[in-house]
Amino acid sequence: MDFDSLISSKQLHENHCQLTVPDTWSQGRTVFGGLSAALMMQHMYLHINDSARNMLSFSCNFVAPLLAHTPFSISTKILRSGKNVTQVETIITQNESVCLISLGCFGVHRQSKVNVSSIDKPVKLDKNISDKQTLRYVEGLFPAFIQNIDLNLQHGAMPFSGSNCTEIHGWMRFKQSSEMTLNELHVLALADAWPPTLLQLCDSPSPASTVSWYIEFVQPLSLDDSEWLGYQVLTHQANGGYGTEDAKIFSQSGELLALSRQTVAVFDS
Repeated sequence: MDFDSLISSKQLHENHCQLTVPDTWSQGRTVFGGLSAALMMQHMYLHINDSARNMLSFSCNFVAPLLAHTPFSISTKILRSGKNVTQVETIITQNESVCLISLGCFGVHRQSKVNVSSIDKPVKLDKNISDKQTLRYVEGLFPAFIQNIDLNLQHGAMPFSGSNCTEIHGWMRFKQSSEMTLNELHVLALADAWPPTLLQLCDSPSPASTVSWYIEFVQPLSLDDSEWLGYQVLTHQANGGYGTEDAKIFSQSGELLALSRQTVAVFDS
């Protein structure tokens, strides 16, 4: 089952819907975080019911593992809808426990004299994308969800390589071309596909998980379905088993699309 089919599920139109995600989208013992977050965002979109309001920011806390191939529920509550901004809360529960909780901020784009262009440009990303740098999915070695996504690593290291590099730069896209115009849902899912930069600092296999995630979309998105997206991430700091990662997501033409920050827990001792 591909990404578009999952986020287009008819059940998502229900306010308290029940879904199941196949094992092909698992990440260890849990559902791939980028997919579960995208399902929550889609549920928000469907329940604010206002196409003029664009996603400005999305935050998500991963409270407990969300098991694949096991039914779970999604519910959305509009906290406030003003003239310009709507604030929304969405929760995923499974087996009567909260697994994920998210907040979304939607806004109407308005005329404004304030206009500051982004100076961020992708670095260490070769626009001539070589298949040789695209990771080949190996069952048992990579999380199952990677079979649905192409990751083209251009700078950085593989997990558990004991590297001293704290950055990753690369390109990303879904293996199966989308029948939809690429939007915030696709960017959100792809942005979570890369392994945490903390893992390449580890010299042996070590579990890691995202604790919290905040992402801002800097403009309304409408991208070509075959387009690669650029990804640059670095670890700002890490200690006590937690690290903070900041990332930027670019279009293939070099336009800044989103800014992301994650708090990641690593269990390397």
